[in-house]
Amino acid sequence: MGCGVPCELIDDLAAEFNSLQTLITSGTDLRQPTPAAGWDIGASVSHLIGCDLLAEKAIATPGAFQCALPAADDGLTELLAGHIAARQDLRVEQLRQEWTDAFTALLRAFQSAHQHQKVPWFGPPMSPATLATARLMEYWAHGQDVAEALKVVRQHTDRIRHVCHLGFATFEFSFANRGLPVPPSPPRVELRLPSGRPWVRGPEDAHAVVTGDALDFALAVTQRRHWLDTSLTYQGEVAEQWLAIAQCFAGPPGPGRAPSEVPSARGQ
Repeated sequence: MGCGVPCELIDDLAAEFNSLQTLITSGTDLRQPTPAAGWDIGASVSHLIGCDLLAEKAIATPGAFQCALPAADDGLTELLAGHIAARQDLRVEQLRQEWTDAFTALLRAFQSAHQHQKVPWFGPPMSPATLATARLMEYWAHGQDVAEALKVVRQHTDRIRHVCHLGFATFEFSFANRGLPVPPSPPRVELRLPSGRPWVRGPEDAHAVVTGDALDFALAVTQRRHWLDTSLTYQGEVAEQWLAIAQCFAGPPGPGRAPSEVPSARGQ
């Protein structure tokens, strides 16, 4: 049976896990607030644990996962909040152990998944590789929150390309999730990875274009920065509309982050 997730993607997901876990030591204050309103470090980690456990169940026992799947977004919110509440009194060492166990089980599930398997999730079913990309994205995004809470400047790598891929792939979702008409075609996205390599998606003849650093694009689509607080530039109305609502994670429309100031628009 072939692995349903490319080895490189599994390695990158594991690297994101390790990158975040090394920030949380025995002296970490789990009640330290993060830039995400209402989330402290402990809640961020507990949320990741809960999602890892759910993802492992979705791959290994999809029927059981679907039976437990809430029918509405508020049910999903309650389900994930339950994972946070269940761990709010754990010490750092206990939380780290539960975290390691959950992530290890998830990696085993990805390694044993079928390539053409459709995994149920919050929304349409997806391939194991897409789910692994979504897990990496969430690790990267919550890792950014934790790093900022601890005042740690992360050294970003080209693993960020997975977040950018998901950001581009959820172009239609970002509009449909808000009940907005979906534009007929996506913008072209031209980014620079941390290594300096180019990363490009979208039609060459697109009327709308987004350009800039991959880090800024990843921050925008994960709603960790308002796009006006990045160096991203755009051309075309569709690109501007997308940047204002971009969301690469499942669930109802996120509140995003307010701009830190009111800079002039960077359209071209």
